[in-house]
This record gives sequence, C-alpha cells and structure tokens, in this order.
Amino acid sequence: MKLVINGEERDFAAPMSVEALLGAMGIDPRKVAVERNLEIVPKSSYGQVAVAEGDRLEIVHFIGGGMVDAAEDCFTVAGRTFRSRLLVGTGKYKDFEETARAIEASGAEIVTVAVRRVNLSDPSQPMLVDYVSPKRYTFLPNTAGCYTADEAVRTLRLAREAGGWNLVKLEVLGDQTTLYPNMPETLKAAEALIKDGFDVMVYCSDDPIQAKRLEDLGCCAIMPLGSLIGSGLGILNPVTIRLIKESVAVPVLVDAGVGTASDAAVAMELGCDGVLLNTAIAHAKDPVGMARAMRLAVDAGRLAYRSGRMPRKTYADPSSPLAGLI
Repeated sequence: MKLVINGEERDFAAPMSVEALLGAMGIDPRKVAVERNLEIVPKSSYGQVAVAEGDRLEIVHFIGGGMVDAAEDCFTVAGRTFRSRLLVGTGKYKDFEETARAIEASGAEIVTVAVRRVNLSDPSQPMLVDYVSPKRYTFLPNTAGCYTADEAVRTLRLAREAGGWNLVKLEVLGDQTTLYPNMPETLKAAEALIKDGFDVMVYCSDDPIQAKRLEDLGCCAIMPLGSLIGSGLGILNPVTIRLIKESVAVPVLVDAGVGTASDAAVAMELGCDGVLLNTAIAHAKDPVGMARAMRLAVDAGRLAYRSGRMPRKTYADPSSPLAGLI
C-alpha cells in the first residue's frame, strides 16, 4: 500500500487504521493532528478511520515558537537560509572555551573566522575548530588584516582550499588607525573573487553609491560599517544605512561599531537584514550575558521594524480619549 505522508511517498504492507499507522511510525497520537485527503481526522476516530492505497495524509505537531515566525522571517544569503540574523566573530575572547559559550548564547548560526598560519613550533596547540565545530556553525572566512586586493584574494583562496568554503566575507582596510575600508581595493578584490566563484559578503563604507556598485559586481550581501571597527560608537549615520537598504536588493548587514544591545536593535529597526559584531561581546564584562542580550536585541529590533513604528510628531497627542471627560 502506497501513501503520501507530509508530501513523501511511503510503502506499507497492508491497509490499517490511522492509529495503527501512527504506531508503526513511532508517533504518539496524543501529540499530533492528522488530515486525511484534506479532511481532519478527529482524535477519537483514529482507531476506526482506515487509510487506503493512494491516501494523502498530513501529520502535524506544535514546535517552539515566538512572536516572529522563523519559517516566515528567515535570513537568506547566497541561497542559504538561516534563522538567526545575528552573526558573530570568534576573536578577542580570553580563550576558546569562552568563545564557544558566547557563540552558543548568541544563537548565531554564522561565525566569522580569520585565516592565520599554523603554529609550526607547537602544532598540537588547540584550534578554534576543536571548540566551535564547522559542522554546527557556518564558518565565514574573512580577510581581517588585509590592506590590498591581492592579499585579500590570496587569503580567501587559501581559506577555500582549507575548508571548502565559497561563502566569504571580504574586507580590505585602508589604514591601521581607522580600519576604514579601502573602497577601490575592495571593488577590485570583489570583482576577482566573484569571477573565481566565491559568494562575497563585503564590508564597505556607509555610502549608497559604493554599495550599489558592489551589488552590481555580484556581491551577495552588503555590509556597511555602523562606525569604526572595535569602537563601540554605535550607528553614526542611520540615514545612509537606510539609503543603502533601499538602494540594493541583496541583504544589508551592519558590520562594525556595535557596542551594546541598543545599537544592534537600532540597526535592525532601520530594516537591516542582520548584524555582525565581535568586540561588543568579547570585551564585555560578561561575554556570555552580552551575547544573550545581543540575541534578544536583534530579535526585538527586527520585530519592531516589521511591526512599524508610530509616526514622529512635533506636538502632543493624548493616549486617553477626551470624550466623557469629567
């Protein structure tokens, strides 16, 4: 007997009741609802209603939920879908154990990783992958510390060889004082990487014109700075961030400058698709606690954006009705 269950064709030896079918599949009938051929089967009838050749069934249950439907409001980049809109870095922590605990508390699914040489004098030293597994998290190799397009391209080619990653974060810095992006070199590197088959998420200035040029080159996500890397100054130019969001079709994520949870919420309230941060968590007095705060802030900011804020006014508007005033 062939049945179609939750869209998948399954074979069974003989006709049976709904109750027997659930038992055969190891499903507790108390915890599910069943629809047979577009008609809901009452729980009280599971033992009497038979399933037959060609029947189509939907078996559903409850899952953990919240105010935002994750299935409806996922974050997609380069064809990959993620539930969390918070991306976190893996540097600056006191040790790998703290790194792992903070990342877990953040709920992030994407973590940035720098490419560095193996310590040949002691190759047995623990590595990040011993604590943060690429099987659990999506590693996003970045080009932190690169000041030319050639350095960045070389670094990411090595990263792809080491781990097979095509999704990468490009940043080409202008100087050591500001760590501001060198946009001519960034554009040059982006073009070379895209031609080489990489999916490029790119750190850039908060300039709508440059952001559009990067999208036109084929970058899969635009990542304007909120303020200088590691500064904790927050979102200094919300107007330009919003203009970037309105001018490109690919995801926009604020990258750099977030100092505390309210900064992350502001970025999301502007309509950004996500936030990438590192120092704000790693240098907090309690990194694990701050990671949880950032997780909540990103979710709250996203929900506020989706809900639509009240209009700003230059005059008062009483909350209580005036009709019937004593």
